[in-house]
Amino acid sequence: MLEFNRYWRIAATGFCFFIFGLGGLTLSFIIIPLIALFSSQTDRREYKVQKSIQNSFNIFCKLMKLTGAIDYKITNAELLKQDKSCLIIANHPSLIDYVLIASQLHQCDCLVKSAIWANPFMKRIVQAAGYIPNETPDDLLNVCEERMSRGNVLLIFPEGTRTTPGVKPKLQRGAAQIAIRTQRDLRIVHITVSPSFLTKEQKWYQVPKTKPFFHVEIKGKVAVTPFIEGADNPTTAARRLNRHLAEVIFPQNNNQK
Repeated sequence: MLEFNRYWRIAATGFCFFIFGLGGLTLSFIIIPLIALFSSQTDRREYKVQKSIQNSFNIFCKLMKLTGAIDYKITNAELLKQDKSCLIIANHPSLIDYVLIASQLHQCDCLVKSAIWANPFMKRIVQAAGYIPNETPDDLLNVCEERMSRGNVLLIFPEGTRTTPGVKPKLQRGAAQIAIRTQRDLRIVHITVSPSFLTKEQKWYQVPKTKPFFHVEIKGKVAVTPFIEGADNPTTAARRLNRHLAEVIFPQNNNQK
């Protein structure tokens, strides 16, 4: 019975990702062109595309749960929906972390790796959504400031890549630098997956013996003002903020000290 359940979840996961790919094609070649046809203003067009992405992700997450591929729970999702003009930062244990978080947000800007901009299947979507390429630092700060001045939220995974199980995670300083230099607070999101699934080292079909459970916990905000006021310069402030973020994003590391 246990093996049958596992094989079922392999098939369910494959089916869900097939639907995900089909949804991406539908967005790229049907929905996004229709939005562009009826929305002349860039910001209004980007918001409509991001809302379409949110709806698609919400359906995908519910499909994964319905088919039994995974189970998940999102705690305090209403806090995310209330956020404006801030960064949302989260740990990154699995492939679908962004999908789970963005499924709760009508508007969500995101820093995107250059490799995704080069992906022919993803490029049209990230461009139409107005996502921000994680490249030139000067332009990056200006773009982030402009977006958040509109009331937008910006989702960042400060590890830069998915967490490797058994390896102590380490934050890059990009999220802290953006928060300090734009003087925007940060909403903390903590994700746990038990047992681990869809890590960087795993293929999608390498499902665990028991159904993975994802818990997305929306936590409190971190104010940047105390870090700015207590530092001689922005670099020092970002370094101190980054250390604090590591403590709140990875509370298990504090228990191991």
